Amino acid sequence: MTGLGAWSLTRAALIVLLLPGSLAECGRISLSHPIVRLGDPVTASCVIGQNCNHLDPESEILWKLESELQPGGKQQRLPDGTRKSTITLPHLNHTQAHLSCCLLWGNSLQIIDQVELQAGYPPPTPYNLSCLMNLTINSFICQWEPGPEPHLPTNFTLKSIKSRDNCQTQEEPIQECVPEAGQSRCAIQRKHLLLYQSLVIWVQAENALGTSQSPKLCFHPMDLVKLEPPTLEALDPSPEVAPAQPDCLWFRWESWKPSLFMEQKCELRYQPQLREASWALVAPLPSCTLHHKLCGLLPATAYTLQMRCIRWPLPGHWSDWSPSLELNTAERAPIIRLDTWWRQRKLDPRTMDVQLFWKPMHLEENSGRIHGYLVSWRPSSQVGAVLTLCNTTELTCTFHLPSEAQEVVLVAYNTGGTSHPVPVVFMESRGPPLARLHAVARDPHSLWVGWEPPSPQPQAYVIEWGLGPPSPSGSNKTWRMEHNGSITGTLLQENIRPFELYEITVTPLYQDTTGPSQHIYAYSQEKAPSRAPELHLKHIGKTWAQLEWVPEAPELGKSPLTHYTIFWTNTQKQSFSTVLNASSWGFVLHGLEPASLYHVHLMATSRGATNNTGLTLMTLALEEFEVYILLGLFGLLLLLISLCGAAWLCCSPSRKNHLWPSVPDPAHSSLSAWVPTIMAEETFQLPSLRDPGMPPIAKITVLEEEEKKPGPWESSDTSGTCGLPTLVQAYVLQGGPREASTQPQPQSSTSDQVLYGQVLGSPTSPGPGHYLRCDSTQPLLGELTPSPKSYENVWFQTSPLGAPVPPSPSQEDDCIFGPLLDFPLLQGLRVHGMEGTGGF
Repeated sequence: MTGLGAWSLTRAALIVLLLPGSLAECGRISLSHPIVRLGDPVTASCVIGQNCNHLDPESEILWKLESELQPGGKQQRLPDGTRKSTITLPHLNHTQAHLSCCLLWGNSLQIIDQVELQAGYPPPTPYNLSCLMNLTINSFICQWEPGPEPHLPTNFTLKSIKSRDNCQTQEEPIQECVPEAGQSRCAIQRKHLLLYQSLVIWVQAENALGTSQSPKLCFHPMDLVKLEPPTLEALDPSPEVAPAQPDCLWFRWESWKPSLFMEQKCELRYQPQLREASWALVAPLPSCTLHHKLCGLLPATAYTLQMRCIRWPLPGHWSDWSPSLELNTAERAPIIRLDTWWRQRKLDPRTMDVQLFWKPMHLEENSGRIHGYLVSWRPSSQVGAVLTLCNTTELTCTFHLPSEAQEVVLVAYNTGGTSHPVPVVFMESRGPPLARLHAVARDPHSLWVGWEPPSPQPQAYVIEWGLGPPSPSGSNKTWRMEHNGSITGTLLQENIRPFELYEITVTPLYQDTTGPSQHIYAYSQEKAPSRAPELHLKHIGKTWAQLEWVPEAPELGKSPLTHYTIFWTNTQKQSFSTVLNASSWGFVLHGLEPASLYHVHLMATSRGATNNTGLTLMTLALEEFEVYILLGLFGLLLLLISLCGAAWLCCSPSRKNHLWPSVPDPAHSSLSAWVPTIMAEETFQLPSLRDPGMPPIAKITVLEEEEKKPGPWESSDTSGTCGLPTLVQAYVLQGGPREASTQPQPQSSTSDQVLYGQVLGSPTSPGPGHYLRCDSTQPLLGELTPSPKSYENVWFQTSPLGAPVPPSPSQEDDCIFGPLLDFPLLQGLRVHGMEGTGGF
């Protein structure tokens, strides 16, 4: 801040000096207080002299604090012609700021004068004043805490006065000590002091806003002496004087030479070089004894030692801690329990191969580290002889022994000694076996193995586990011993990896024997079956295929299969499937299409599913005669459908009229269906010339004879049968219009047959007309001679051409008058020349 303020002042001065007419002499700022307490008001005045003629005499005087205009300046003109502006800043919140007096010059502000304002606090009271006499540099050194920052330049001075009577009488002052800038300590040289004369000493702080002093201290300089730390050295006692102890350290120290004449006491601290270990303190150590034995330490552990001393019983200051000394404690003989297990096999009748395993279990926390293991054997033939079989750092050893050897000895050792010897007795397997050995995976990294304890209960169990086949037997096996004979299972977590097959062996241990080893296979995390059975085609037909397969042998340690699934797919990508139980070995595919290609595969499922490689098959094609049979059956089916449709169309009245007109059957029709409705006023009675029971003529056709010569078929004689050649056939139906209009028509029967007739004659001819029966497939009258067959001609059979048979007189009368009068259609006709019919 000071540097920035100086630069601002320099820049303002340069600007003023470069202004025309030397504006530096135009005005001046005066302050009430250049340095004030932070937050207090400041009053400033700016006077513009008469020598500023080139300036506008009416321009206003403005104030700027740093770069901000400050309102509130009071303007006045003095009697001597000068102008004055006064401003009061109510709160100065800047520790350092520049206040400027300005006038308008053109379109810009022109600085006339500028001053620097400072604000802060009075100096705080120094505290924690302490002093010591350093005999190494022969100086009296004091230090203190300066207190909070006052934001103003503050000077500290260490002052002292010689005194007597416990500082009650003050004498001449001692030369003041001013510390270096930024320092809060100061040293008074030994030549200005009297070591056994009291001193009054304090620290004074001073700045522009005031002065403060620390509390005064009264002491003798020699009461504040600080010694230099001693020097530590390791001590190696001879084995005759002090035998090695694994929990002790020996060391010595040498005091600072200038302090040899002083009585002092010392403190020792030590720390094991272990993670998060803390310092332990041993005090006091007398200075007259320059060596020490430190016990109760951890064996085989590195320690760091430091020491410091003070004048005793006179007052003084503790010396600094001495440089560190690092020492290692001796090792302790291993205190462990060795669990052992073995495998043995005979190489020949006199030699046995033994593979011994062991596992150390520390019985104490501070047991010594193990450097190696020693396996030894005492032959019975050599008294006192000990043969070393193995000296190794591994946890296993293989050696050869005579067949009669029954025991070896195992120990662990380090530099501190050996552990207690452990005898290993090769016991025979004569104990009862375990029952119901089983294993299950708890998670991908552990296996639970359980069993039922035999009777009597074993003393311990040995559990071995390692990778199962195809790994070599006995390679990289892990084992442990369970000393609780009452347990029924244990959790294996060491060296377990997922998706691996493990062989687990459990052996019970009894007092003097072992039980037979039993083993089981289990997966830590089971996968799908390794493979699925291969499909084989046994038989195949046109629409079926018989498949078979050979079930795979159960895999070691894996769950049995739960089911099979067969999938088959045709060339149209249509898929079908079926599920079979795990005991199935074959299946027949039905509903296949002839001469079609299918892809079939089998999936075996247990904890997962595995597919086989699949099988592709093609069904047989149809024979030629089978194709013909199928086509014939198909044609018969179409024919049957067509016949049924035709019959339905013919028999259904609603469908019949759509194909041809509905012509009433004369044999099964009533007269009302043929006779048009006759109004009541048009109905007239026709005299009956016949028996009323005779059916009337329903229709008649009258042919007028042309005026020409009679043909060969014409004759003046009347044929008794009315069998003349007919040009028109007339239909004669039973019933008349009168009967149809007056009573209901009875049901058709044999008496209601349709009658046919022909009428011949001319209305202008004087003779009567003729009508006769014509050929018909229906009977003419009830109980009369039936009509001729359709292939018979009555006319040509009854008489030769040109010689018709004349009718009898009764027939002639009936043909002309009887039926004509009752013929229904004649009721609406008028026949010219036939007046005897009543005007028809």
